Amino acid sequence: MIPSRATLVAGAAKAAARFGVRPPRPDHWGGYRLVPEQWEFWQGRVSRLHDRLRYRRGDEGGAWVRERLAP
Repeated sequence: MIPSRATLVAGAAKAAARFGVRPPRPDHWGGYRLVPEQWEFWQGRVSRLHDRLRYRRGDEGGAWVRERLAP
């Protein structure tokens, strides 16, 4: 656990001073690139009238479009 935001920022500044903006990664690290077409966020409420928002890519990967969905 990180005790405070200030600790996080100080650690990031120390790493940036040492490695720059592209720190080295171990050779055995792989990875995947996730390219989402949409994201949905829920904010639950006691009344079950949840607040749902969906962000989806516009035509041909354009700007994100925000939509409110039914609970």
